[in-house]
Amino acid sequence: MFKGHGLGNDYLVLRAGSLGFRLTPPVIRLICDRHFGIGSDGILLHEPGRGADARMRIFNPDGSEAQKSGNGARIFARYLHRWGLPGRREYTIETAGGRIRARVLGNGTRFTVDLGTATFDSRALPMRGPRREAVRERIAVGGRTYIFTGVSVGNPHAVFYLPRLDLGALRRLGPLIERHRLFPERTNVQFAHAVSRRRVEAIIWERGAGETQASGSSACAVAAAGRRLGLLGDAVTVAMPGGSLAIGLDDAWRLTMTGPAVEVATGVLGKDLLAALRRDSAASRRGILTLRHR
Repeated sequence: MFKGHGLGNDYLVLRAGSLGFRLTPPVIRLICDRHFGIGSDGILLHEPGRGADARMRIFNPDGSEAQKSGNGARIFARYLHRWGLPGRREYTIETAGGRIRARVLGNGTRFTVDLGTATFDSRALPMRGPRREAVRERIAVGGRTYIFTGVSVGNPHAVFYLPRLDLGALRRLGPLIERHRLFPERTNVQFAHAVSRRRVEAIIWERGAGETQASGSSACAVAAAGRRLGLLGDAVTVAMPGGSLAIGLDDAWRLTMTGPAVEVATGVLGKDLLAALRRDSAASRRGILTLRHR
């Protein structure tokens, strides 16, 4: 087991084939629980790559599976560089949201990730309604109408540029927007404020995880939406509560993200936790719902 964080957004890396239990939703929820399990914002499962160095499957703490994670990619690259495929300076990583490339910088604590291409196509998010560019879209939520820009970077985002950031509003509206009927597969939510053409502040409600300190894919979505709206340039710093990431965009909307990944711990699961995980895994296989763990 490897645990790392990127700007306070923490993940556990587990290697497929060596667990001794199935990663069912109840098992994932127990592992990620900060009181009964190890505690994390999600799990990164290391599987053999098919034409890539490795495959990374991403599980949210509610048990659902995500397509892509920027912070997760840096943490996974740190794990590969230190333990999984040590010594390399570059890795190709397969995800459900597309293949990404991670490059090791300096002493191996910072990484640049090519996260793919941003698109505003409503079908890519997806969003209900006719196919369109999801720019300056309207959404009614919490008794008011808000304007957002929809961005897919391999996973879906709804970016709201606002005159000021309000954490209370994010906590109130984030879950409503995430599960709004406009988004049949739910969405990540960002509230953003452009300080200048080179700097933007953002707070984040993550699909399947809730409020989070930082998110690499969210930072990319904020940068892409800001550039599309004419608020930002092609190289920006995205400042989030957990810290900042440097995001670059080229004319084809290809994204690069540079930032740190911190090793927190390595080790093995304790026998009592393993026993509980195996019980939950077996119960899931038999179709029994376990309600002990959120």
